[in-house]
Amino acid sequence: MAQCVSRVELSVSCQRLLDRDVGSKSDPLCVLLQDVGGRQWAELDRTERIKNCQNPEFSKKLVVDYYFEKVQKLKFGVYDIDNKSPDLNDDDYLGGIECTLGQVVSSSVFTRPLELKEGKPAGKGTITISAEEIKDTRVVYLEIEARNLDKKDFLGKSDPFLELYKQGDAGMWQLVYRSEVIKNNLNPCWRKFSVPLQTFCGADFNKPIKVQCADHDSDGSHDLIGIFETNLAQLQKAGDGSPVEYECIHPEKKQKKKSYKNSGIIRIKSCKIETDYSFLDYIMGGCQINFTVGIDFTGSNGDPKSPDSLHYISPDGINEYLIAIWSVGSVVQDYDTDKLFPAFGFGAQVPPSWQVSHEFALNFNPSNPYCQGIQGIVDAYRQILPQIRLYGPTNFSPIINHVARFAAHSAQQGTASVRSQVWSCLTSFQRSCCYSLGSYVNLYQ
Repeated sequence: MAQCVSRVELSVSCQRLLDRDVGSKSDPLCVLLQDVGGRQWAELDRTERIKNCQNPEFSKKLVVDYYFEKVQKLKFGVYDIDNKSPDLNDDDYLGGIECTLGQVVSSSVFTRPLELKEGKPAGKGTITISAEEIKDTRVVYLEIEARNLDKKDFLGKSDPFLELYKQGDAGMWQLVYRSEVIKNNLNPCWRKFSVPLQTFCGADFNKPIKVQCADHDSDGSHDLIGIFETNLAQLQKAGDGSPVEYECIHPEKKQKKKSYKNSGIIRIKSCKIETDYSFLDYIMGGCQINFTVGIDFTGSNGDPKSPDSLHYISPDGINEYLIAIWSVGSVVQDYDTDKLFPAFGFGAQVPPSWQVSHEFALNFNPSNPYCQGIQGIVDAYRQILPQIRLYGPTNFSPIINHVARFAAHSAQQGTASVRSQVWSCLTSFQRSCCYSLGSYVNLYQ
């Protein structure tokens, strides 16, 4: 029996949004929220912001898990973003809708009028959503440049950017990627980028792809430079120093001028398809996770004998550091076969010289700093705490370097086909939360 859960990506566009900005158009962004019960909403994802646009087509897809057996209530909210803060409370609300994910996936195109609140339309604004199941984990990597583009700006050259579209089953073009803008350049070379194969062409190598090059204008009235059509099968011919070139054609210019050739050349420098492996792929493929702990013993933690200290062990035998060790370690230990974890401290004066050390083994055995399981780390921590003096400053770079050297040594030994180094740095930077999980990950084959 097939699984009833699927990964779905949602493409969003809007029409005739309200204009909340004075002297310009709105800068819309769409946020996706899910009902988590009791009319409480949790954010799942959000699109990019598009400047000065009342008819945005967002290139960033919204990804959500679809469960056939559940009624998943969703809310799409469109906001005019005028600052860099991720908090939407101080941004103008342009309208939204509530629906279920089932309604969206069962419609080829789901269009609804936007509302400022129930029963109050957001002008003539509408939102259109289309869903596509993510079935393929392959990714398309592209490098694109252009030569001799048309000059569009009166006092400068052009500010070109690219938009790539795939053709849907109904013949409509759907945006799959928008590049960065390169200022004042007729020979731009855009950053290498990647798009999931499913998003790019639905894993159909012959599906038509339209590439559009335009001159960016700050007021949103971008000028078309030219377009061309191709498919992934043709794009794949690029690489190994042999680019694939396309003439960038402006349809109106071609129709009006007999002498018209093109508006520039678009060069596909490389096109590669690679598999984007998930974390579970690595685990099921034999990836081992090596877990290293670094504990902050600087004076900023407070006197361990004082109840205000993060190192103070309460009458029931716990403190914030022990909670952190168990919280992180209990998750990671399942992915380490030998259950031997190096554990270090930093920022304390240690016996017998009482010099400040920023890398000392919790078990006082520098040649063998390994602890047996999470309980071994806990035991070593309990034993060392009354034997050292908290000092400073906070410097955990030696432990980071230790983990890096260990990862490099493991890579040279080739002891596993894939291995990941994860280290947890337990610090006192924020008294409200005593630990931050720092992940040093080194994956290699």
